[in-house]
Amino acid sequence: MQVQPDQALTPGLAARVELTVTDADTAQAVGSGDVPVLGTPRVLALAEAATVAATARHLPAGSTTVGTRVELDHRAATPVGRTVTARARLTTVDRRRLVFEITVTEGGQTVAEGRVERVLVDRHRFVERASQPS
Repeated sequence: MQVQPDQALTPGLAARVELTVTDADTAQAVGSGDVPVLGTPRVLALAEAATVAATARHLPAGSTTVGTRVELDHRAATPVGRTVTARARLTTVDRRRLVFEITVTEGGQTVAEGRVERVLVDRHRFVERASQPS
């Protein structure tokens, strides 16, 4: 089966996800630093979750998307207990390549912004190839 983008995968699809920062989300906990604030890897994971949510109901049957490229500027620290919101908007559909603009905010402040690229793949084929020995 060859995956082709569905007509429903069009620029403008968007989603938002929220996270209330816990000790498990800090740079200390995820190993990306030694301070008790939201770690960059968790910011990225939240941004990617928003991209997945933006297209989840619009994918062709049997397909999924996988991340291939990220550009992220983590601009502000967020302490434990605060809630951050990641928003993703699909800006480009180029065959199987999907490009999203992302912003992460807390209150009125931009915590992070950037771009995430994902590729549309056949889920079964992708998992099968990934599990083959190198």
